[in-house]
Formats: sequence, structure tokens, C-alpha cells
Amino acid sequence: MTAITDLTVIAADGTPTRLDQWRGKVLLIVNTASKCGFTPQYEGLEALHRDLVPRGFEVLAFPCNQFGAQEPGDAAEIANFCSLTYDVTFPVFAKVDVSGDAADPLFERLKADAPGVMGTKAIKWNFTKFLVDRDGHTVRRYAPTTKPEEIRRDIEALL
Repeated sequence: MTAITDLTVIAADGTPTRLDQWRGKVLLIVNTASKCGFTPQYEGLEALHRDLVPRGFEVLAFPCNQFGAQEPGDAAEIANFCSLTYDVTFPVFAKVDVSGDAADPLFERLKADAPGVMGTKAIKWNFTKFLVDRDGHTVRRYAPTTKPEEIRRDIEALL
């Protein structure tokens, strides 16, 4: 089975970006939205990122507008919001679908590797998080209600 880091995603500027540049790092991949009740989790994600990036950790954010139309902006508006509101320094990629027929291949893979409650594959809301080990294998899925600081111990165990 290929690693997550063998996949290609689209950067916020529209260019294809291979995830192999994060090979050897522990990743937390999150579908995000700017107008969601969970949006304040950006603060916790940024805190984890800043604290743990020197040890080989990265947060990768993928905006998604599938749940309650809570990410209506374009790439520039999303980047501006993340920067000005939460001083985000981790990568925020192009907006993607995470469920349905048009779901991004990265999220199809994450869902297959780490099903949700009772084996469901669907992502049900914004801020679903996936922890990926240094070898590019999905370790665990976390619900939108799981705060970033609650994942810290699992991240550190992989570092």
C-alpha cells in the first residue's frame, strides 16, 4: 500500500503539490472551515504546530464547504482569515470535497484507512482530523469535537 505522502494535492494557489515533501514527518490532516462552531480549533492546531514542528510534526489544513456552507470564501479570503484571525503558519491548501462522488483522493484514502464510528467512512462535519505517522500511514481519525490539545499525547508518541 502506498503512503499518504505519495499523493498529490492542490495548493491554495492552484498548483499541484506532492505530499512527499512531508515524508518522514508526523502529520495531522484536517478538513477546516472559517464559519464553523469548531473554527476556534485553529488556535489549538496552530499551538500544536508551533510547539511540535521542530520535532518533525506538521498540520495540513484542507478547507471544505460541504457542511453547512461554512467555508464560502475563495483561497485568498481563506488565507487572509487564517492569517489575521489565528496567525496560522501551517499550510492551508485549496478547498476540497471530503465526501461524496467528488471527494479528494487524499480524503478517500484517509477515510478508508481510518473509518469512523462503527466503520463508517463518511466525514460528517468540519474539523475531522487524521493522524499520519512518519511512514505516511494513517494511524487514527478524530471527531470534530476532539480538541487539538487532546491529540497531543498521540502525536508525541509518534515523534
